[in-house]
Amino acid sequence: MNESRIRFSHWLRGDGAELKSELVVVSLTSLIRHLAAIVIGCGLFGFVMGVWRSPLQGAYTAVKLPAILVLTALGNTLINGMFAPLLGVELNLKKTFAAVLASYSIASLILAAFAPLIGFLVWNLPPLSTVNSANRAHHALLLVLVIAIAFAGTAANRRLLTLIRQFSPDDGSALRLLWSWLTINFLLGSQLSWILRPFIGSPQLVVQFFRSDALHGNFYATLAHTLKGFFDF
Repeated sequence: MNESRIRFSHWLRGDGAELKSELVVVSLTSLIRHLAAIVIGCGLFGFVMGVWRSPLQGAYTAVKLPAILVLTALGNTLINGMFAPLLGVELNLKKTFAAVLASYSIASLILAAFAPLIGFLVWNLPPLSTVNSANRAHHALLLVLVIAIAFAGTAANRRLLTLIRQFSPDDGSALRLLWSWLTINFLLGSQLSWILRPFIGSPQLVVQFFRSDALHGNFYATLAHTLKGFFDF
């Protein structure tokens, strides 16, 4: 327990030397620790995301949100694990996977810290029984969640840059690899989020694990619609 607490402290501080030591020899224990942080942290945040719609939706989201991070980590690893050596960065597939998990575990711990605040917001949102208020509350909650996730992701990637620099010949190579990782994370993560929706659950639709039209449309059009709905007084 004490060792895990120390590891969490190193991750959140972005201690590059300590994080590098984990990647020099990637251990199964380290990977399990990162995965546990993702499952618990994102699971808790996911539950408060969905519980506004219903406890069942909260349980669904608690499963799907960590799944998205793990699937995105795998996709990122396959692409950037091959791209990193081309930039002179000493990260193979195994080390890339561990590095991505490390950054996601940091984001997950930050999201876990946000969970009580989101829970307080959900508790004070208008009830679902009033259609107009419920729609406005849905848009507001979605935007707050996007901001919280963006903050956690930004903080985690700042720590990730510190880690990449430990394996890079220069800052330019580290920054190029980071931008590649961010691009893959955004494109893959956002589309996986669209496919695995709902997370909050629309007030007018039944609670379900997947939408019947999961492969129709895209994330970007929906975000634009949400912004329009929120500011359309």
